[in-house]
Amino acid sequence: MRLSRRKFLHAAAGSAVVPAIPPLASASDYPTRPVHLIIGYPPGGSADMTARLTGQWLAERLGQQFIVESRPGAATNIATESVLRAAPDGYTLLLAAPANATNVTLFTQLNFDFMRDITPVAGIIRFPDVVEVNLSVPVHTIPELISYAKANPGKLNFASSGIGSTLHVAGELFKMMAGVDIVHVPYRGGAPALVDLMSGRVQLMFDNLPISLEFIKAGKLRPLAVTTTARSAVLPDLPIVADFVPGYEASAWYGIVAPKGTPAEIVDKLNKAINAMLTDPTAKARFIDLGASLLPGSAADFGNLIAAETEKWGKVIKFAGIKSE
Repeated sequence: MRLSRRKFLHAAAGSAVVPAIPPLASASDYPTRPVHLIIGYPPGGSADMTARLTGQWLAERLGQQFIVESRPGAATNIATESVLRAAPDGYTLLLAAPANATNVTLFTQLNFDFMRDITPVAGIIRFPDVVEVNLSVPVHTIPELISYAKANPGKLNFASSGIGSTLHVAGELFKMMAGVDIVHVPYRGGAPALVDLMSGRVQLMFDNLPISLEFIKAGKLRPLAVTTTARSAVLPDLPIVADFVPGYEASAWYGIVAPKGTPAEIVDKLNKAINAMLTDPTAKARFIDLGASLLPGSAADFGNLIAAETEKWGKVIKFAGIKSE
């Protein structure tokens, strides 16, 4: 039977479309091409270090390159949206961070709903902030800091990496729970804030421990306490804030999320590989050298952590009346 010209063209067009449809990703052969791991921060910081250590491990474990891409801007929202809009095939991943939890409350007109639009994959690490002061400030402990701040309301300044940043909300939580009046001074990033802290332009900072550690060890800053519920292995003699302000806790964390709809088999394969990294002696040692504790567990465990952090910091942001820039 001869086909009419119209039917032939229709059939040919239909068959031409079939090869253009990508095959569904599966755990058995994933990954078959390089994977992009996106971070919302500039190179050189704790996020970059965490992503590169994790990417290197996954590349060696899974046999494909994991390319770390830095896309800073808009309080990590640029990087986050680029991942959440990507195909849910396991080839575009996000290094999730506390900013993703605070941004839910801080920004009211985002083009995405973080909790709705992600698939949690695995937690990686958690590490404390360290409460630190310029050497000229006449305090050596958290009780002395609280007494000094109450005796001098509004005269102490604390620096952060920006309005609504994790360093900012850690300070606001301290103010709220300790009942002190300390003035927030936002910077465009943690590096310039740290420079001004050491020079004495500001007096106090709640900084990520991996960033400040070298300056503390060099005697350029005075640490008062760490902000987690347990002492840090790299500064074991330093107390925790909660010893003096019961219930206080603030920490930074990193983990991996993927776009909503990423196949469960791929999520499970990535989760198992990351958990294997967290039991590897060499990888563990490198993270612990950063002052971090490890976050092993299921994808659901990491999702629960993100939800709890979102709720916690949302309350602090609302109480302090913090508005995005």
